[in-house]
Amino acid sequence: MKINVIKTMLAMLPILALALASNAAYAEENDMTWDKTFKLSDKVVHEKVSYPNRYGITLSADMYMPKDMDKSKKYPALVVGTPYGGVKEQGAGIYAQTMAERGFVAIAFDESFNGESGGEPRHISSPEIFSEDFSAGVDFLGTRPFVDRNRIGAIGICGSGGFSLKAAQVDQRIKAVATASMYDMSRVIRNGWQDSMTGEERTRMLTELGEQRWKDFEAGAPLLPEGFPTVAVDSIPEGLDPISSEFWEYYAMPRGHHPRSHGPFTATSNMAFANFPLLNYIDTISPRPILFIMGEKAHSRYFTEDAYKAAKEPKELVIVPGARHIDLYDRTDMIPFDKLEAFFTKALK
Repeated sequence: MKINVIKTMLAMLPILALALASNAAYAEENDMTWDKTFKLSDKVVHEKVSYPNRYGITLSADMYMPKDMDKSKKYPALVVGTPYGGVKEQGAGIYAQTMAERGFVAIAFDESFNGESGGEPRHISSPEIFSEDFSAGVDFLGTRPFVDRNRIGAIGICGSGGFSLKAAQVDQRIKAVATASMYDMSRVIRNGWQDSMTGEERTRMLTELGEQRWKDFEAGAPLLPEGFPTVAVDSIPEGLDPISSEFWEYYAMPRGHHPRSHGPFTATSNMAFANFPLLNYIDTISPRPILFIMGEKAHSRYFTEDAYKAAKEPKELVIVPGARHIDLYDRTDMIPFDKLEAFFTKALK
């Protein structure tokens, strides 16, 4: 099973995000202007925004603000990243909106090359650029007149948990980080699921990716594996391993489906991850605090457990009883928002 899981992870793992119901119904309810997988809260103000990262790629984001906000004052702010392969209209949007209900200015953004953000070719994945995209969010928020630039934190879900930590290792403007269902994409791509990849398997994988680069060059476009269906489906295909089945349940079915959430990234994107550690300097985030959140039944627990061990104080680990990996995307009855609010209120005071 390990080999099958590794192959499936490398092809399909680039996926994660969040939501809850019929996009069409919400769009109709909101005069075709609301395209999220969750309802707009009556406690927030929503605004679509865009801004460049340092590579000149224009990022698209949804900004959520408390409805009773006084723009003559300054507020704490949060940059929220999507699950790997997800878009801001899913889980990241749920986190950003909920934290705005609790007094924070928050943006949920699409990573470069994905969703509504710019960048060509489409669906590239880059550990360096995805980490940079968190810092670009800090650039944007810190120049809003109603945001206190000394009180900006980050939330990373799934794959973006690793990217948020990577950004914080060098960007001192990120004063606190919280991760939920964190995935270390560099580790899983280089070492395989639960570090089970042998040296021979890694060499074979990298050799195949090198060959694919020649094919991409000759074709004039990178190979993009088949993604999730463009329309939500009602069942999980037979034969999927348990991890892929869980992702399918979220991304391909009505629970979290969004047409811009393709899933897999271009095949040769994996070369960069195999050469780019994400958490090698996690200890240097201290004395800025980190909150790690994981589900009791999450298949991804080992990423969070190992990151927690490697991080220095102040740090905290919250285990959500009964929660699987994807449950921390959209299950608002399971996501510990009270804890997130208390953590960032203290860290960004």
